[in-house]
Amino acid sequence: MTAYITSMGTFFPGHPVDNESMEEYIGKIGGKASRARARILKQNGIQTRYYAIDRNQKTLYSNAEMAARAVEAALDRAKIDMQAVDFLAAATSQGDFPLPGFASMVHGELRLPSCEIATLHGVCASGVMALKAAMLEVNSGEKKHAIACASEFASRLFKATRFEGQRGASNGLSFDTEFLRWMLSDGAGAALVENSPRADGLSYEIQWIDLVSYANRFEPCMYVGPEKNGSKLKSWLDYRDYAEAADQGAINLRQDIRMLKDVVWHAVEGLLGVIQKRGLDPAKIDWLLTHYSSHIFRDQAHEMAVKAGINIPQEKWFTNLYTKGNIGSAAIFALLEELLHSGKLAPGQTVLCLVPESGRFLFGYMLVKVVANECNGTGARTAMPETPKSEPPVLDATGDPLGPQLVRGLAAVWFNFEDRLRRVPLVAKLLEGRLTIEEYRALLYNLRQQVIDGSRWIARAASNITPEYFPLRSAFIAHTSEEHRDFEMLERNFAAAGGNLAEIRSGSKNIGSEALSAYVLQMASSENPFELVGTMFIVEGLGQKIARQWGEKIKQQLHLPNDAVSFFLYHSESDVKHFQRLDLVIGSGILNEKLVAGIIKCARVTARLYVLQLEEIGNF
Repeated sequence: MTAYITSMGTFFPGHPVDNESMEEYIGKIGGKASRARARILKQNGIQTRYYAIDRNQKTLYSNAEMAARAVEAALDRAKIDMQAVDFLAAATSQGDFPLPGFASMVHGELRLPSCEIATLHGVCASGVMALKAAMLEVNSGEKKHAIACASEFASRLFKATRFEGQRGASNGLSFDTEFLRWMLSDGAGAALVENSPRADGLSYEIQWIDLVSYANRFEPCMYVGPEKNGSKLKSWLDYRDYAEAADQGAINLRQDIRMLKDVVWHAVEGLLGVIQKRGLDPAKIDWLLTHYSSHIFRDQAHEMAVKAGINIPQEKWFTNLYTKGNIGSAAIFALLEELLHSGKLAPGQTVLCLVPESGRFLFGYMLVKVVANECNGTGARTAMPETPKSEPPVLDATGDPLGPQLVRGLAAVWFNFEDRLRRVPLVAKLLEGRLTIEEYRALLYNLRQQVIDGSRWIARAASNITPEYFPLRSAFIAHTSEEHRDFEMLERNFAAAGGNLAEIRSGSKNIGSEALSAYVLQMASSENPFELVGTMFIVEGLGQKIARQWGEKIKQQLHLPNDAVSFFLYHSESDVKHFQRLDLVIGSGILNEKLVAGIIKCARVTARLYVLQLEEIGNF
């Protein structure tokens, strides 16, 4: 199965901070302006960046909150409900807490449903790790809506107050600490990874992702700890207490700049290995999306690559370093997101991604292909036509004074029901033209297990109608005779769509179907259960107003014959006749205030449980 990045989101806190304003946020150590700032900024070329602290060095957003904002942006763009997410991989260099894992904190921040999660800890390449984790879950077929995200909150590590109490800080910071104060900034990014491309625009089809570590060759280059002194690095946890570790600068984030040229060279070496392994032709690459931390490394990397026989012209390189800053593990997401919405991409183009990590020489490589389900021939996005909402099913309530009250109440239920229905992940994909054949078979499989109870509850309701309402009892019985074969139609559709009959016949109800069947059968067991008009209004209304719309869309999207969608096409016609029987019940003179309220409540409960049935597809 192929994995696609179908939607992306980013979150950058506050407003862009220019070079002259940086010390207003991270502060001047000992009240003195930095002497190294101008030189470092001239080399890295960054003009603006973002900070999640204010000018008083107060935290505005947690790291997990920034990641959650990026995820929300990606899901909003995709029009995917959070309840559909079934996997979350979250990366960062340093979370808000040492424990628990960063993914747990992001999961809790988002209030996602219970799902599998993975925390990827590292520096820049950990964002690629998160993408690979999501890709593998989707490729395996185990997950359908996987989220990969990363966030960095570097600024609070560089607040002047963190250094002023350190031994020797009054004479200035060591360059390995000072360097990173002017290099790193804050931000988050996220990607939605699914098993089919989006219908209304461009997606990235993930061809492959490789990660290569050279930690076996080098000591750490970027790390949290004391200055190197030739011996084995001492952990900040090895000090007598936290105060001593802080005083000795053992909690400082440092960069050994003497090793950075080796980082550039090994990034190129790793790329050579990937080219050989993957049979990649550099001449066929349309875009090189590379995360480099400083402008000075751009020319160095290009020169080394050309010498190694990899000549990808610099006009094909894409970066947002100069305007977004260096956001570490989140950089790959910000780069992919900005390029995706830049208007520069066209279907069929390939994008090679290179993410070097100086932490201990880890490099991420990824190749994606730009794809579009629907385009106008130029690669421009074309929106899927909006599926209009249907009007509520029409009941003839003119024969009873309470009829208008009942019709108004049921109409309100219907509007709420259809709104909820359209937000069910599977239904949203259907309406947007992104439904897969596997999802359609899952829909049929799950509906069949509940529909088989349909004639059972109608028959039970009929048996509990007392003799004085004999005409109404006859209407219920007639309805039963027409409904009791519906499950067989679902079975035939399932087989015509490539499913196995033995599988669908031996299936069980999902938890939503269990709840719906149990509720309706319980209602049908009471004497004269006319409240069930509310259930019939929802179920038959769905058939009359929505079923054909779904059937036609399924047929068109999946290129299926009529005998694979007949359950939906048939109901739009048959349920018109069924509503005539509802009119008979309403016009029979049985309505009173209590029954009207009961019918409306029954409709509300049925509507909610029907939506639950679709939300819980596959959850048995």
